[in-house]
Amino acid sequence: MERNIEDNNPRKSSYKSCTTDLSSSSSVKIRSYNNNYKAEKVSNNATRNPSSSKVGSSRVSLQEKHGDPNDFSNVQPILGTCPFMCPEKERSQRELLRDLATFERLYGNPSKSSSTLAVKKFCRTISTKDVQATDLRPLPVLEDTLNYLISLLDSSEQPFEVVHDFIFDRTRSIRQDLSMQNIYNRPVIDIYEKIVKFHVVSHYKLRRCEGDSTIISSIHYLNREQLTKCLASLYNHYDVNRTSSCIYDHEAEFRSLYVLLHLDSQSHSTVVESLSLWLSRLPCFIIKSKKMCFARSVLRFYQIGNFWRFFRVLAAEATCLQLYIIEPYISQVWGRALECINYSGYKLHPYPLSNLSKSLMIKELDLEAFCNACGLVVSEDDMGNKVLPTKQTSFCYPKYWVIKLIEALLYQKATKCAMFSQEHRNVGTVLWKSAYAGELL
Repeated sequence: MERNIEDNNPRKSSYKSCTTDLSSSSSVKIRSYNNNYKAEKVSNNATRNPSSSKVGSSRVSLQEKHGDPNDFSNVQPILGTCPFMCPEKERSQRELLRDLATFERLYGNPSKSSSTLAVKKFCRTISTKDVQATDLRPLPVLEDTLNYLISLLDSSEQPFEVVHDFIFDRTRSIRQDLSMQNIYNRPVIDIYEKIVKFHVVSHYKLRRCEGDSTIISSIHYLNREQLTKCLASLYNHYDVNRTSSCIYDHEAEFRSLYVLLHLDSQSHSTVVESLSLWLSRLPCFIIKSKKMCFARSVLRFYQIGNFWRFFRVLAAEATCLQLYIIEPYISQVWGRALECINYSGYKLHPYPLSNLSKSLMIKELDLEAFCNACGLVVSEDDMGNKVLPTKQTSFCYPKYWVIKLIEALLYQKATKCAMFSQEHRNVGTVLWKSAYAGELL
């Protein structure tokens, strides 16, 4: 393929040269993959453990509720041969219709793209009768496409909600191509893990986007919905590929995310399966893993209102991905703690603010501001120390609070990664990079 068009593309440098290389070497890689595809499918089917019906029942239950947009498991798989991120037929049609996203436009032209910019769109209604092998991308191309999409997250040219919308749609298309080809192997697990990471980080960053709150809330809800579906598909791939000698490095952490999503189970209908039933079907080594024990402890402390142990275990054991999920609930725990102390404390003995700040793991100045946001008045004792008088009738939960604790924790974890330096001060950049840094990849 000729590369002279995109060599002069000014967008290329901003993406850090992460565009897909579709040269002759890529074609060789695709041909090699296609030659081994059928043999690998036979080998995978032969090595699957038929006695894992207990785990399989969990897989079916999750897939029925949260599976991929289209179920092609009972359809003869098609071996994709498209060497580009977007089939040429689709790209030509979208150029004609001027249906190109901002990131796909060559020199900003809404009716012109290239093979290194256009990415296949997700199709909600699709039939295998209308799909040709040239319409589907083989696994090597899908891996390169996902890496390209992830590189766009560093783009500062567009607001994050615009970047998220593009990657959101194109990752669904990747999942759709995988389903239609019915591919189950380790590289597919890696793809799903990266897509889950994208949705988890978006879960955090979308809450900080400026703009129409109704639109942002809708985007956040859809992201949450796709996160749950991606987790279900990922768990399905874990189970299908499981062997007695195979243990996936990050499986326990990704399984723990499903538990943490139950922190807000009362207000989200997307998490509907009984958690206790789901846990009973997991392998023993997952249940006993450190990350799963952490998630269950956090959920228990959150439900019973033990804020002291909640913050202690959070600061000591949480990973970056787990913190992204827990972050929205930290202010709720702070509010519950203040409510408990305010209503249960002795009126003649105000609560020292320094002691409370240590229990809640928040700076005293920030705690005083949070108390004011909750309608509580902070005063000083005879020694000049700030205290919180109890039995105040003006307590109320704040509608919104900028959480500083979570940012401090995440920054500390991010700075431990080799790819970070002191110049990274933007929290959003630190959060995303830490999720893809050494301890998670």
